[in-house]
Amino acid sequence: MTIHQAPHNHTREPVKVALARQPLGIVGTALTARRNLLELIPQIATRQPIVSGKTGVRFHMVMDPPTLRHILKDRVEDYPKSNVTKLILEPAIGDSLFVAEGAQWRWQRRAVAPAFALRHVEGLGPVMTAAAEASSRRLAAARGPVDLFSETVAATFEVISDVTLSGDRAFDRDAVHHAIDGYIAQTAKVSLLDVMGLPGWIPRPGRMFSRPGLNRMKDIADRAIDARAAEPRIDGAPDLLDLLLDASDPETGRAMTRDELRDNLLTFIVAGHETTALTLAWALYLCAFDPGIQDRAATEAQSALGDRAATAADLPRLPLIQRIVSEALRLYPPAAFLSRTAQVADRLCGREVLPGDTVMLPIYALHRHHLLWDRPDAFDPDRFLTTPDRYAYLPFGAGPRICIGASFALHEAVIILATLLARFRFDRIQGRNPQPRMILTLRPHGGVWLKVTPR
Repeated sequence: MTIHQAPHNHTREPVKVALARQPLGIVGTALTARRNLLELIPQIATRQPIVSGKTGVRFHMVMDPPTLRHILKDRVEDYPKSNVTKLILEPAIGDSLFVAEGAQWRWQRRAVAPAFALRHVEGLGPVMTAAAEASSRRLAAARGPVDLFSETVAATFEVISDVTLSGDRAFDRDAVHHAIDGYIAQTAKVSLLDVMGLPGWIPRPGRMFSRPGLNRMKDIADRAIDARAAEPRIDGAPDLLDLLLDASDPETGRAMTRDELRDNLLTFIVAGHETTALTLAWALYLCAFDPGIQDRAATEAQSALGDRAATAADLPRLPLIQRIVSEALRLYPPAAFLSRTAQVADRLCGREVLPGDTVMLPIYALHRHHLLWDRPDAFDPDRFLTTPDRYAYLPFGAGPRICIGASFALHEAVIILATLLARFRFDRIQGRNPQPRMILTLRPHGGVWLKVTPR
């Protein structure tokens, strides 16, 4: 694979996770997984196609593009989402699109696919532009250092609540937001019982405490659905809730029950703001890390936009900003670690895989693999002037289960990033680097604190 060489930044690299020097045992695995799931990845995973081992259950970490294609595309039914993933997410989002398997997954995917068609995504562009304007106003009013992660979360949550519920005032955004945050903090930590492969009916203590917040979140969503069903909106483009209420499987005509509707709505609210907020926060950190690239991007944005905010129609005129988003997703993929449970005997990279083995897809290691990328830990958006191997770059997964909201997330990230870079300069603050830490997603622990100055 040919990869573009960049002339600068040879000596300095943006922050990264300290990978394990050797594979960890059961207790080490459990303690590390609670602190930062990515520290489970041994350093050799960035130089080998596969790493196998045992922590109560046998596991295989796969970083080989053809084998990843086999798992995610050719044999997707043989590698469903892992038991640990389901234990963590089912209480929150039930058997919705993100967790469901087989026929249950297929009909839901067919039913909701039209809601994420490109024309609908582009139709939601004005909501993204409005959020970029609101974010600019907040940054212009800020004094002193700003935590850009909490700012990007505010901006993307505004988009997702407008897109899912048309800015429905009956819908308490803050309550949902706090419930989601609390749930992720408490629940998503992998328990020792998960690592040892013990069954899901054994209670996990942290997950029992998150019930009240979870129930509140479900109540709020239920009320919003009932209110909309009783009084449909007549004007404006349909929002996600309208589209879900109308959704049915084109093959069977099956529509969603209220519970399925609520669980999918919550899935889109949680997944649809957190991941884009992370992408934006890491992209702003990277721009502050390399002021030369930031200046090029600001010039591109200003010449495309003048003094207005970006819209969906501007995307073709923002190629560098699109590459910066791609590179942020490579270095800090929100879904940095996926896992599957093998259902049948197989061979992966020449290794024997048995039914029940955990097959881990450490996207973080794949994206920094020395056999696949030139200077893998360096920030170089211009490496995307050439297209990487399809299965070497998986920020949204791949195969039939590729993230349904990928084009939505990319549109939103480019619109907000271009608007902010055209208007502000972002500088690092000495001694305040974000720490990449994975709980459910790859978050900047401690925030992304930058100095923000109007241009």
